[in-house]
Amino acid sequence: MAITPHGGVLKDLLVRDEPIHEQLKEEAQKLADIILTERQLCDLELIINGGFSPLEGFLNEKDYTSVVENLRLADGTLFPIPITLDVSAEDVEKLSLAPGARIALRDPRDDEALAVLTVEDVYHPDRVKEAVNVLGADDPAHPSVAYLRSQVKEFYVGGKVQAIQAPTYFDYVALRYTPTELRAHFKKLAWRKVVAFQTRNPMHRAHRELTVRAARQRQANVLIHPVVGLTKPGDVDHYTRVRVYEAIMAKYPNGMGHLALLPLAMRMAGPREAVWHAIIRKNYGATYFIVGRDHAGPGKNSQGKDFYGPYDAQDLVTKYRAELQIEMVPFQQMTYLPSTDEYQPVDEVPKGVQTLDISGTELRRRLRTGAPIPDWFSYDAVVKTLRESYPPRNRQGFVLLLSGLHNSGKDILAKALQTLLNQQGGRSVSLLLGDTVRQELSSELGFSTEDRKKHLHRIAFVAAELARAGAAVIATPTAPTEENRIATRDTITRSAGPGGNFFLIHVATPLEHCEKTDRHGIYAKARKGEIKGFPGVDQEFETPLDPDLSVDVTQQSLPEIVHSIMLVLESNGLI
Repeated sequence: MAITPHGGVLKDLLVRDEPIHEQLKEEAQKLADIILTERQLCDLELIINGGFSPLEGFLNEKDYTSVVENLRLADGTLFPIPITLDVSAEDVEKLSLAPGARIALRDPRDDEALAVLTVEDVYHPDRVKEAVNVLGADDPAHPSVAYLRSQVKEFYVGGKVQAIQAPTYFDYVALRYTPTELRAHFKKLAWRKVVAFQTRNPMHRAHRELTVRAARQRQANVLIHPVVGLTKPGDVDHYTRVRVYEAIMAKYPNGMGHLALLPLAMRMAGPREAVWHAIIRKNYGATYFIVGRDHAGPGKNSQGKDFYGPYDAQDLVTKYRAELQIEMVPFQQMTYLPSTDEYQPVDEVPKGVQTLDISGTELRRRLRTGAPIPDWFSYDAVVKTLRESYPPRNRQGFVLLLSGLHNSGKDILAKALQTLLNQQGGRSVSLLLGDTVRQELSSELGFSTEDRKKHLHRIAFVAAELARAGAAVIATPTAPTEENRIATRDTITRSAGPGGNFFLIHVATPLEHCEKTDRHGIYAKARKGEIKGFPGVDQEFETPLDPDLSVDVTQQSLPEIVHSIMLVLESNGLI
């Protein structure tokens, strides 16, 4: 008999609302709409397909407060992560968001209406409290805290949704199952016991051995259920990972394993996330769930310590096991024994027996440098796939952001760097000079704080696309605020894949020199008020807090500065 969904009933809104599909679709054409963010899109998909059962929409204030404070919905049902729809004050006014209003929710990729939301309430959340309670600390070193601070808007809208359609995908369509579909698949194959394995990383031989061992001990089958929504910035892209998963599935005993993709936006919330993941896998029909050491942990905090204890996630899942009903399988750290050519749990290896391991850091180094990866660690097909997507460091793209005042020398430095990099060869070199790019990308924008933010965002987008394709990109916007420089770094490291190598060079030439040598009279126009919001005149240029290099043309010659920048690239293995 299949495991009961969380809350007792699988809330498959796609099935529930199919009879009124055309009616909802027609209504959506006349409604005001919200274009979803990438995270909201992931959340909505799992609401309407039942993955987040018993939810039927985005949390209202009562449910939100209860989840943040008690890991429970207002009716007492265990649910550890707040699923929220954030909007701006401008949205609230423009869309007339108030109780009873109906709003179409649209896919940002193709503008299709996916659902209709009936507003229950609009409320102002305590985001600091949310960070502390849900994520463990209000520390921007945590990617979800950084997201809360920089991306989440000031109001949340609560309300239930009616489903029009699921998002349309063109990649790995055959691997994208709803909970209803996956449960039907298990039933067809007579799988009564299923061990689910959560991952956001490539899998290697140790993961295969771990999951096979867990399944055999429980006389069960294996569901490899990787996240392909939002993961931790810097993670391997999902296209590469899925090719790896497909390759490794061939290494499972015939009929033991099945691969399905999960469109989840992870929060990296450690213990709470582990409980959340267990609920989701229960809704998808799994009866066992592997919880790893430091499950869904984001790494180090601002003090250099792990955000969560190594077994906090396992402890919290154990605490709620009676309500979860899905049985936890503690992740066993596996190690390779060369004497017998097999993997064994670390705690079962006799004292004195030789073992071999390769850490994640060491694996990334080998991929970066082209060093060999032994077949005892991974499979040839997996290594081949990773090498195709992650070339050696000296073939990866990168972005140099030269930030400084107008006429600080950054454009001249950029042209000199372009010449040297072209001389070296091996990459295309793209130059995004401040004034040139402004004319081409942002001719309609002025110099207000908001317009500068938009302009820098466009530069970051273009730079990330070029770097992802392996180019060396040199950009020279003024970028006067620390907030916008950090946002630019985040965009590039998150979006450029193996080209997400970002370096901030502060061209710290003093204002007096910049203004004195300004042959085009730009500063004079700013002093007269003809140009508003000009950094150094009527807007502060915020000194970068942590640049990769700070230079000054009044203290160093241009060749010396260019050489020092090239040394930064060389020390990072990029040239």
